[in-house]
Parts: sequence; C-alpha cells; structure tokens
Amino acid sequence: MTSLDKPTEDAGQPQHHDARAVTEAALIEAFGGVRGMVETVLPGLLFVAIFTVEKDLHLSAIAALALSLILVVVRLAMKDTVKHAFSGVFGVAFGVVFAMFTGNAKDFYLPGMLYTLGLALAYIITTLAGVPLIGLILGPVFKENLSWRTRNPGRKKAYAKASWAWGLILLAKCAILFPLYWWADTTQLGWVLVALKIPPFLLAVWLTWVFLAKAPAPIDVFAEMEAAEQAEKAEKERKAALAAEGGDATGGRHRREA
Repeated sequence: MTSLDKPTEDAGQPQHHDARAVTEAALIEAFGGVRGMVETVLPGLLFVAIFTVEKDLHLSAIAALALSLILVVVRLAMKDTVKHAFSGVFGVAFGVVFAMFTGNAKDFYLPGMLYTLGLALAYIITTLAGVPLIGLILGPVFKENLSWRTRNPGRKKAYAKASWAWGLILLAKCAILFPLYWWADTTQLGWVLVALKIPPFLLAVWLTWVFLAKAPAPIDVFAEMEAAEQAEKAEKERKAALAAEGGDATGGRHRREA
C-alpha cells in the first residue's frame, strides 16, 4: 500500500460509520426504539397477567387501557413524541371494545393479530408493486422522500429486501398466533403473543439496518430544494444588480448629453 492509498481508506471509513449511524438513528426514530417497544408490550402483558390470576375480562381490559393512557400522559408531561404511545392506546382500545362486545377474552388480541396480518400483506404487496412499504415509511425520515424510486436504484433494492423481510417475518408470526387463537385458551395465547412481541420486531429491524447500511446513501431532496431556492434567489439578485447598473449607465449618458 502506498502513502497515497492510506488517506483514501481512512477518509472513506468515517463516511461508512456515518452512514451506519444515520441508519440507526432513522430506525430508532421510525420505530420508537427501546421505549417504544416497552410501551407496546406492557399493556398486553398486564392484561394477560391479571387475566391469568383473576380470570376477569373487565378488570384485565380496564387495567390495560388505563396503563396505555398513563404512558401517553407520561410522554406528554415529558414533552416527548407521543405517536408510538398513541398507537398503543388505539390498539388496546380496539382490543378492549372487541372483547367486551363478544364477551370472549381472546378477542382482546384479535384486532392486533388482524393488523399484523394486514401489515404483512401490505409489505409484500407494495414490494411486488415496486413501492416497498419500508421505503415509504423511512423515506421522509432520511429526507429522501420518494427519490429512491427513480434516482437511487441501489437504495430501492435495499428497501425491497427489507420489506420482504418484514412481510415474511410478520407472516410467520401470524402462522403461529392464529392457530393458537382457535385451539389455545386465553392465557396461553396471551403469553405466547407477549413473547412474540419483541423478538420478530428486533429481527426485522436488524435486517433493515443490515440492508440499508450496505445501500447507497440517501439523496437529501430537502437540501436540494433549499439549494435550488438559494440559487434562484442569487440569480434574481444578480439580474437586479445588472438592471441597476444598466440604469445608472443610461442615466449618466443622458446627463453627459445634456
């Protein structure tokens, strides 16, 4: 290796680490990080724990819903992002309403299971259609919007791989849960569902990180728009300056003629 090769390698290394760091930060922002996962698990865990001991649907459902609301209040008090906590509230509320309506405690989990199935199909269908869902989710986070579709084919390929991973992992999860919904009792279904909350999610996030860390860097369309606006402003100022100079020159000529 020559002395000229060394700086090139060292210069590329920080960029590689920066790309990984940006990818990690974007995934944390999009999926809520550790706290978002905890807030997703706790209401369902409380429901199944209380139901296992008390066998009381109303008590279990109210406790789970109350905990979801408390998590939102804590987020609001800390002036933190509430989108993940609010999504948890809506999910728990649907489960509570459905279970109360049917009188079957297992139905507390059914809306979430149907959502998981629908999300799995959405990942697969959008990927087949050429607009992988994970790209639609992460594009704004990376400030690239939909530029990856036509201007960054390597990144589109990474989004497609990640969407396939999400879709297949969620389908595998559904393949476990739906038979249990029919054959197992409420506590068995509940504990299995709680156990399957985080591991498949972590696997999908990790695979997404792997695919995107190896992909080309995102195109910052916001920076491009800002640069275009600045260039347009500079061009207007240049034309105004030229017009002013032309006016001064014409005025001077008229004064000399007079």
